[in-house]
Formats: sequence, structure tokens, C-alpha cells
Amino acid sequence: RLIFSSPFRRLQNKTQVFPLPGSVFVHNRLTHSLEVACVGRSLGNIIGHRIADENPDEGEDFAHFYRNEMGSVISAACIAHDIGNPPFGHSGEKAISTYFADLHGPLREKLQNELSESQWKDLTNFEGNANGLRLLTHQFKERSSGGQRLTYTTLAAMVKYPCESSIGLDKSRKSRSKFGFFDSEKETFQKIASKLRLTTTSESPLAYVRHPFVYLVEAADDICYQVIDWEDAHRLRIISTEEAQEQLLQFFADKPADQYQRIKTNMLKIQDMNERIGYLRAVALNSLVDECSDI
Repeated sequence: RLIFSSPFRRLQNKTQVFPLPGSVFVHNRLTHSLEVACVGRSLGNIIGHRIADENPDEGEDFAHFYRNEMGSVISAACIAHDIGNPPFGHSGEKAISTYFADLHGPLREKLQNELSESQWKDLTNFEGNANGLRLLTHQFKERSSGGQRLTYTTLAAMVKYPCESSIGLDKSRKSRSKFGFFDSEKETFQKIASKLRLTTTSESPLAYVRHPFVYLVEAADDICYQVIDWEDAHRLRIISTEEAQEQLLQFFADKPADQYQRIKTNMLKIQDMNERIGYLRAVALNSLVDECSDI
């Protein structure tokens, strides 16, 4: 449902880290989201099986979910994690925020008279994460109720900043450095939080602790960032093959000597330099998934 949706398809025209360079393939938001979903599914499957194994007395429904469904939940949340980002990413967010913050005269006065303080903050601190929840849950014109009709667990797993704008923007706390829902979706998130029994940390302004699955979605995103940006930079010749190799091999520096040597030997057998860096990317991703699952 997510992959076939218009908001998801629009991600193909939004850049990831590097501007779209024409004939050279680098990642856009769509390809990034698909790759994060693959990593997230692996994390969810591995950790889900471990949770089921370590809690044998929790019953059949518990075991079934963690063995068979958790990977799908994490994967779906990963697919949707960037869906609300405007064009040009953080620069786009800043442009929207600045437009409203710099308004003068009758239009500003009209808006501030008609909007609550929290609604005004939603506009002057526009946030792609909150826009993602809106796109997935809001009943737009000609659409059925419930938006994309995803499970509450999936929606909660993608809300990295479970608070409203008037308490967000606290840079000293990761889960409060941005905000996760606009005033228009506040009631929706309250329903999600109530059903999933998320702990409330503040009633007014509204804030909750993160759902535990958020950490897996964030880990999948971070793992992809850690590795794949090097591959893109190499394809664009921003960094040399030697530098890309050196940096990616650092992921295995603390591995047993024979494992490190085997990876290096396999790498040197590959003559195409893009494929060589692609190989290192693949084994690095696999290693990081295993290490993250252990933690």
C-alpha cells in the first residue's frame, strides 16, 4: 500500500545527500527508503526471533508476531520514514518555515488570529516528520477514512519525535529535537499512544516516550547513511577509490585477522572499482545489522 502510494512515488524526485547528477546513478529519497526498509526487515526478523526465543511463556500470539510479523512492521515504517519530507529536504523545511515566519501585514495578522499558538508554531517550524504522519493518517479529499490505514504499531514505529511543536526543538534531547505530529494530527496520535500504552511525559504541551520499535527504524536509517553515502561519493568522484576502500575497511578493523584478510582479498579480486566499493558496502551493511542486533 505504501509503495504504490503517490507520496512514496514522489520521493523519486527528491534528493538524498547529493544533488541528482544526470547520468551517474546516486541515491534519491525513494531508493534510500527501499534500502532502509531492507535493513529494517533484517533487524526486525533477527531481533523478533530472539525476543520470541527469550520469552517462551508469552503465548502463541506473542510468538507469532515476533517470529513472523515484526520484520514487516519495521520494514513498513522504514518505507514511510521520509515520506513527509518536502523537496530539498531540510532546506525545503527551512524555506516553508521562513515563509510563514517572515510574513508581515494583514496576512500574518489574519493567520495568527485564526490559528492557535501551536498551529502557528507548526507552520513557522515546519517539520517533515510530522508531515509524514499527516500524509499517512489524514483523510484527504476523495480518499477513504484512516488515510493509508496502517496499523498503530507501524505508525508509532516511524514517529521518532513523539511530541508536538511547542515542546519539540529541544536540541539537548534527541527525541525532542524535532516534533512528530502537527496540531491537526494531535488527536490521532493520542489514540495511537493510548492504544499502545506509550508513557506520557508531558500533558501540556503533549509529549510521550518513543515506541521501542522507533530505535530499530532509526538504526536501519543510520546504518544505510553510514555506508551508502561513501558509495555515492565514490561514484561522483568526490572521493577516490583508495579513500573509499580505506574508510569502508574500517568497519572490519576489529574483526579477527583472518576475516579481515578474507574480505580484503575478495575485494581486490574485483576489477571494476564501482563494483569493488559495492562489495564493501554489502559486507559492511551485513556486519552492522549483526552487531546492532546483538546490542
